[in-house]
Amino acid sequence: MIGRINGFLLEKHPPWIVVDVHGVGYELEASMNTLVALPAVGESVSMYTHLTIRDDAHLLYGFGREQERALFRALIKVNGVGPKLALAILSGMDEAAFMRCVRDDDSKALTKLPGVGKKTAERLIIEMRDRFPEWENAADAPLALEAGNGEPAPRDTLADAEAALVSLGYKPTEASKMLADINPKQSTEAIIKAALTKRMTG
Repeated sequence: MIGRINGFLLEKHPPWIVVDVHGVGYELEASMNTLVALPAVGESVSMYTHLTIRDDAHLLYGFGREQERALFRALIKVNGVGPKLALAILSGMDEAAFMRCVRDDDSKALTKLPGVGKKTAERLIIEMRDRFPEWENAADAPLALEAGNGEPAPRDTLADAEAALVSLGYKPTEASKMLADINPKQSTEAIIKAALTKRMTG
């Protein structure tokens, strides 16, 4: 099991990143909350990881906080919740917001997340309430992630953001609507975060 990596950030293509660890490039998928906290490409980064082994692939997921990884691991134990849906949940809300939804029986807020219908939301509330001890007390010290405030790369950040939202499970029409009226002169990660915030508060 690969539990943590330290290296240099080579690429950012939300929700994917590549981290160089002593000449080996590790491809990781991360939540948008982790992605917006990453440093600029070329800078050092340290992340908690979770490795999933399937018959057709070895998939590595990256997290900036141990508590986020612990919640991810608890989520994928819930019936009907796989890694993709777990990342979508973590991209739409942080651990504290998710905890509030579960404790307040707020299934309505959960159904705003892609792939979460009423029945799934109710199942999450019931099952995750029993799983809180598995992750809520995890050490929450963030690793060496710093928000990059540099100029966005000379590419179509809105198109990249839309592609990332679709990869999280939103329909293209939903993604386009979420991106409406959002300032395009930001990094892709900042645009995605703004779109997710707009979706959850709208």
